[in-house]
Amino acid sequence: MDGMAGELGTVAAAEGRTLEILTAGIPGGCPWLWVSGTPSAAVDFPRLGDLAIKLGLWLVTWSRPGYGGSTPRRLPDGGPRIVDDVPDIEAILDALGLDEFVVVGWSGGGPRALACAAVLSGRCRAAATLAGLAPFDGAGLDWFAGMGPGNVADFSAAVQGPEAYAAFQEKFFLPMTSANAAEVAAGLGQLLTATDEVSCTEDLARWLAETMHRAGAQGVIGVRDDGLALAAPWGFDVSSISVPTAIWAGGQDATVPYAHGQWLAANVPAAVAHLMDEAGHITPLNHLEEVLDELLDLARLNR
Repeated sequence: MDGMAGELGTVAAAEGRTLEILTAGIPGGCPWLWVSGTPSAAVDFPRLGDLAIKLGLWLVTWSRPGYGGSTPRRLPDGGPRIVDDVPDIEAILDALGLDEFVVVGWSGGGPRALACAAVLSGRCRAAATLAGLAPFDGAGLDWFAGMGPGNVADFSAAVQGPEAYAAFQEKFFLPMTSANAAEVAAGLGQLLTATDEVSCTEDLARWLAETMHRAGAQGVIGVRDDGLALAAPWGFDVSSISVPTAIWAGGQDATVPYAHGQWLAANVPAAVAHLMDEAGHITPLNHLEEVLDELLDLARLNR
């Protein structure tokens, strides 16, 4: 099944920048903001579009600055922060005429979903983070403990600053931008757990390969700024979140430590926790319909 194709477009943002966006699903349906991981860009993923149609949602996603066709930001003296993405999100919502929304962020997209819940509480009706990172400065959290060696090396380079991190990404990220779906599928196989559906990995691998290619359209600038923002204070406090927020995390996650999900579940007020001991990094993607059904219920409860 090829699924329903999404539509690419652009939105004007602050500082004369342009953001590349992708929409799919049911125009006029409940807006669903999808925040993909790190690195990534706005690439059509029919699984998401089909799910949006099934649930009557209007799917909106975008390429963060420096990824795909989105203009990079000027690198601030203090470095980029997760909260810096919020004005871009507001620009997208305003351009599309969307007053309210629910948001789901996977992996490196999780912190952006939490930023929406914290900062855009007047518009964000419910949020979910799937296998998402916890704050770098989270009290009592050993941020690197249990993290896979690849991510430890990546984020260790990030804390050394923009120049060192850019050099790291030129060596390790740029070769990945030419990986094909079969190579990505082989990598996914190492992340699967017994609870994951192997049949779902083919379209996922194809999408991840395409989004990796698109993420590197401007070289390493997007992934550089993305990682710098993750491995530094985010610019908001998760304890300020007042909208319904679901936390999904897996005990077999080889990418983002289980402790991150556990920390979020304990520190996001009134969090709805889905802490799955046998799940991995990919598992939540196979539960997206359940994730969205719950968010829509939570959003109605919050009205």
